[in-house]
Amino acid sequence: MKIGIDRITFATTDRYLDLRELAAARGVDPNKYLIGIGQSEQAVIPPTQDAVTLAAQAAAKLPAADLARVTTLIVATESGVDNSKASAIYVKQLLGLSDFVRTIELKEACYSATAGLQFARGQVALNPSEKVLVIASDIARYGLGTGGEVTQGGGAVAMLVSANPRVLEIGNHSVALSKDLMDFWRPLGHSEALVDGKYSTQVYIDFFQQCWQQFRLQTGASLADFSALLFHLPFTKMGKKALASELGERDDADAQRLWAALAASQVYGRRVGNLYTGSLYLGLLSYLNHGAAAAGDQLGLFSYGSGAEGEFFTGRLVAGFADYVDHPDAALDQRQAVSVAEYERLFNAQLGMDSADVAFDLDADPAPFVLAGRKDQKRQYQRNNH
Repeated sequence: MKIGIDRITFATTDRYLDLRELAAARGVDPNKYLIGIGQSEQAVIPPTQDAVTLAAQAAAKLPAADLARVTTLIVATESGVDNSKASAIYVKQLLGLSDFVRTIELKEACYSATAGLQFARGQVALNPSEKVLVIASDIARYGLGTGGEVTQGGGAVAMLVSANPRVLEIGNHSVALSKDLMDFWRPLGHSEALVDGKYSTQVYIDFFQQCWQQFRLQTGASLADFSALLFHLPFTKMGKKALASELGERDDADAQRLWAALAASQVYGRRVGNLYTGSLYLGLLSYLNHGAAAAGDQLGLFSYGSGAEGEFFTGRLVAGFADYVDHPDAALDQRQAVSVAEYERLFNAQLGMDSADVAFDLDADPAPFVLAGRKDQKRQYQRNNH
């Protein structure tokens, strides 16, 4: 049975920060951000948005008829809003899905959306008539003026998983790898992540190599079998480092094809920033819209989450896939640029870890779903009346 991604959509906020302005404010050469890190813009998250509302925005782009057939909703995030209650419960309510829908939240740093896809495949294999909705939704926060500030961002990618998918048939063979490492983590009570940047980059590359080499050993695959290798992209330069670890100085046809595919996969991430769980899948969407993707092409996908877990798996593009993927370019172009001062104000206005009641001004947020505040230690989500 062929199982995979039937539709894929993306949502982020309506505001962004030009990283050249951030570089000027921080006294940094802008090329350190634009070239050294590979980022040009960053999604700015108002306090009225969080992992729940972003997940709902992405999923709401799916046709109502498809949403009505969803039997399981998986939200993969490391930006969860409660230590007990799954984000998926809130998302299900905002979307108006049936109460007879299984809802769950998955966590393992940036990797968990891939686990969600694999779990979804198993559910569909057992019940081929079912559709499973997997949403990767996150807000990357490292703190103002920190070394990781330039790799912040936020957004959500929603993927409908079904039998006979119309976008990507996921291969049956994959290689997963996990080790207990401390390259990146966010302790309880912390709203910003802690990270050992250089160590985390090296672990990422090591995990890619170990997963890829084991996949090659088990399947006999070679680079010639793939039209593209797609990577988890917390910042776009990370994918370049991983691909370079395999290609080195090669400049043959395979290398040129894979480098071109990587560039296409980086377009959206360069403008939005880090999506944590959604970064690999935003890269997939970017490649499908900006790369030389064609029906029948086999793609290699490397998923990574600090702490650490990685997986290499494959997918084959289906004829007519372009009709079932989101095209967010116009929405990205229409976002409002904000000043560094406004970005800092919004960053500090996020709902904190305390228990105080908060009521946000919703007039400035045109999104269809919003976080209105907190009352009696309960988050107040609602549909926006704008």
